[in-house]
Amino acid sequence: MLDKITPLILTYNEAPNIKRTLEKLTWANQVVIIDSYSSDETLEIIAFYPQVNLFQRKFDTHATQWNYGLSQIKSEWVLSLDADYIVSNKLTDEIKGLSEDSPIDGYFIRFKYCVFGKPLRATILPPRQVLFRINKSIYIDDGHTQLLQVQGKSAMLSGYIYHDDRKPLSRWLWAQDRYMIIEVKKLLDTPMSELSWGDRIRKQKLFAPFIILFYCLIFKGGILDGWRGWYYAFERVLAEILLAIHLIEAEQLKEKA
Repeated sequence: MLDKITPLILTYNEAPNIKRTLEKLTWANQVVIIDSYSSDETLEIIAFYPQVNLFQRKFDTHATQWNYGLSQIKSEWVLSLDADYIVSNKLTDEIKGLSEDSPIDGYFIRFKYCVFGKPLRATILPPRQVLFRINKSIYIDDGHTQLLQVQGKSAMLSGYIYHDDRKPLSRWLWAQDRYMIIEVKKLLDTPMSELSWGDRIRKQKLFAPFIILFYCLIFKGGILDGWRGWYYAFERVLAEILLAIHLIEAEQLKEKA
């Protein structure tokens, strides 16, 4: 099965991460990377991996960037990965054993979130469908991120992907600020009846940061991970606070318009 799969990765200034990601993809005949004109050492690191087919495209939205990447792939299957996703050995072995004649068109994979390289007990990141047949799939925009639509049957794999981002906090804050501006537009433009319960709570501004703190530390057991669990919880709380601030700002500007 592995020879039927092309990993697809988006990059922008991912020098702290991309080497670890590519080291776990040496089984692939080809890896397609869509780079948004990185200005750090990302391209120099990628150059050490001859199986990588590199394309550069100015970023506009996640969905269009991913769909552009899909258009560069010739294999039957795609493994779509962020540049800080590390495919575990167990998952690679599991994918290798998949039947090529299976009626399944897409596979969901669970994540283990890492803080400074150590996996946490749990994460709020849900399983994602990252392994799929290219002729059955397309990406659409969803707030600051994207949704994959796969026509056909889906299944869940037991192996994990490690989400292990080693970029500095300043870069995380920069990205979250951009993401939350897009999320605000989604929350304000979508009728309340069409929002998920989570987004309805976020739209109220006040409660989401406290709920996410309890959810990460208590419900998900992050308190048992020591300072790493608190670090992850504080990240998620800070993201919700940024969203609330941007919501207040957008609502005030809308009233004065």
